[in-house]
Amino acid sequence: QVQLVESGGGLVQTGGSLRLSCAASGSMFSIDAMGWYRQAPGKERELVALISSGGSTNYADSVKGRFTISRDNAQNTVFLQMNSLKFEDTAVYYCNVKERSGWNVNDYWGQGTRVTVSS
Repeated sequence: QVQLVESGGGLVQTGGSLRLSCAASGSMFSIDAMGWYRQAPGKERELVALISSGGSTNYADSVKGRFTISRDNAQNTVFLQMNSLKFEDTAVYYCNVKERSGWNVNDYWGQGTRVTVSS
């Protein structure tokens, strides 16, 4: 029912920038939060950045000061501006939406967009 469409990934040199976008579509009761996770080769998926419905944000320590998450509530779209990219940022980035239905919270995931940072 809910679909997340991601875009903006690609190949960037160290120090470069990318802007990821994720548009959520389909019927949802309410969105508690939207965020970005990433999974590097050989590693588990980890939280990169999260923005709540109230606008508060959380970032992984490794990206603080370099990444900025924002959202367009009217269009259910979340963005991730990534600056000063490092090789360690190389991963598949997944959009995540936390939908609230009553007291229950459902997680929805995009298919992922690849970010490759070359040395």
